[in-house]
Amino acid sequence: MSDINPIQLQKDLAGVDYPAKRDDLVAAAERNGANSDTLQVLRGLPDRTYDGPSGVNKEASRE
Repeated sequence: MSDINPIQLQKDLAGVDYPAKRDDLVAAAERNGANSDTLQVLRGLPDRTYDGPSGVNKEASRE
C-alpha cells in the first residue's frame, strides 16, 4: 500500500453519501482535490459498494 493517511483519505471523501460505489468515491476525491496517490489507491479498490468510511479505509490499507 502507498502510505495513505486515513484521516486525509476521509477528508478527500467528504460529501460522499454511503453506501457508495468505487466510482463515486473516486469522483468525490477528484472534486475534493485529492492527490494522485490517493486517487490511484481508490481506483485500485475492488469494484463494489462500500457501506461507510471504515470499509474504505480497510480496503485502502490493503492496496
